[in-house]
Amino acid sequence: MEIIVAKSAGFCFGVKRAVDTVYSEIDKGDRIYTFGPIIHNSVVVSELERLGVKVIEDTESFAGIRKGTVIIRSHGVSKDTYEALCSSGLTVVDATCPFVKKIHRIVEHDSAEGKCIVIIGSRDHPEVCAIRGWCSPGNPAYVIENEQEAYDFFPKSSRDVTVVSQTTIRRAKFEDLVEILRKKSYNVNVVNTICNATSERQEEARKIASEVDMMIVIGDCKSSNTQKLYEICSHECECTLYVQTSDDLKEVPSRSLRRVGITAGASTPKKTIEEVQNYVRINF
Repeated sequence: MEIIVAKSAGFCFGVKRAVDTVYSEIDKGDRIYTFGPIIHNSVVVSELERLGVKVIEDTESFAGIRKGTVIIRSHGVSKDTYEALCSSGLTVVDATCPFVKKIHRIVEHDSAEGKCIVIIGSRDHPEVCAIRGWCSPGNPAYVIENEQEAYDFFPKSSRDVTVVSQTTIRRAKFEDLVEILRKKSYNVNVVNTICNATSERQEEARKIASEVDMMIVIGDCKSSNTQKLYEICSHECECTLYVQTSDDLKEVPSRSLRRVGITAGASTPKKTIEEVQNYVRINF
């Protein structure tokens, strides 16, 4: 049996940078907090907790903390939260992905100029919530998740529209929704903020899935980019599995397989990918 592991599988630049930042701060010996889970991977977060890193979920949670370092997660935070952290008296280390930080600057600038901001992505995803939080208070952003919302979109304040996207959205979906918006009589400025690494990962996964008997997608159940990889692979390969660790493969029924493909989301550690690969090699 041949096992094909995607070259792009595993930590992306922004995630690796965030995780490395936490370990670097741990080595300094200070009390470490992260604002929200540093990445969407429960295995990594649990490991960091064992090393003494505590997750803070909201600004009220650090109100009584007088000393320590708080690290902003890779998804970023709103402007209000950022300012609250900076004025807390704690040491603040910003591990927001630079590509996400770029979106913050775009929406902050254009929103202040009175332009209507449209974010294409998942409304409740922490990255999207953070992006919305950089708009001017009197000019909130619109979030569009699907075609119907794109058709129903009607800006109340300005006909000048700036469109950005969640960094991990599927490029095809983004282009389809943008096309709907372009057909409306607005001055639409589209800023493609999809991470190139995301697009490359998705295309490689699609290609591998189209050539194998079974496709395995590894990632946390809360990982948006892993969910999108699973959708892409499922379209190409009927037998596509979504697992978080090799333990999830123990219930998979045995079958005759000539080729198995493996890819993983941007928050999946190399160690987890290797464990899945070894399990497949030994047990399938």
